[in-house]
Amino acid sequence: MTARRAPGERRQQDAGAAGLPARLSARSPKGEQLREILEALIGSLKPGDALPSERVLAERYGVARMTVRSELDSLTAEGLLYRVQGRGTFVAEPRVAQAVALSSFTEDMRARGYEPGSLVLAQEVVLAGELVARRLAVSVGTRIVRIHRVRTADGEPMAVEQAYLPAERFAGLEDADLAGGSLFALLESEWGVPLPVADQRVVAVAIEQEHAELLEVPVGQPGFLFRTVVRDPSGRPVCYAWTLYRGDRYEIALRQERPK
Repeated sequence: MTARRAPGERRQQDAGAAGLPARLSARSPKGEQLREILEALIGSLKPGDALPSERVLAERYGVARMTVRSELDSLTAEGLLYRVQGRGTFVAEPRVAQAVALSSFTEDMRARGYEPGSLVLAQEVVLAGELVARRLAVSVGTRIVRIHRVRTADGEPMAVEQAYLPAERFAGLEDADLAGGSLFALLESEWGVPLPVADQRVVAVAIEQEHAELLEVPVGQPGFLFRTVVRDPSGRPVCYAWTLYRGDRYEIALRQERPK
């Protein structure tokens, strides 16, 4: 049974149509124009603000409700909107863009006006398995510091991360305070290791239950999995890490240039 919206909620959503263009033109397909109008409306509203209802949009622009729903579905899938069953469609929090320059999670969040934080799940010395040994160019069985954290922005879970570093090179790292600071900054300040470059690969994944619980998202929600090898100035691997970001709060921004 569909929940009935309260009159106040209905008025709030329908009032959002006041600033919209009165009608569509004949210059381009209706769906394309409707998307442009919705994107402009989203840009003018704050996170949490309600959009006009499907009914209001369909009646205003003379399009089928299925057309309106399709555009709203697309914008929701892209993370610009979110839906609440029985209440309507709302503007989502803006996504955080991954910078092209090598920077830590802490630096990224502060640059975007968020307060970074971490929930440390594990910080211990383990023996390197085959994968970690290969990434760090060490022998299998080498002592490695493993750091497992949930990374937060303004207290909201944003990513799950595991980092691996040679224990011999970074003696005492397993006891360092990593709850609120940057691992990169700590390596540079306490161990004097510059971090000028990293090799990184990114794939889109469906977030599985273990990580969905940590990130407080539904199982199967899209995410970005980063695998990173950070190197010192000589090219020697310093850190291998995988980081799983929420797809609804994170995006990758690239600037590309054609070769001359």
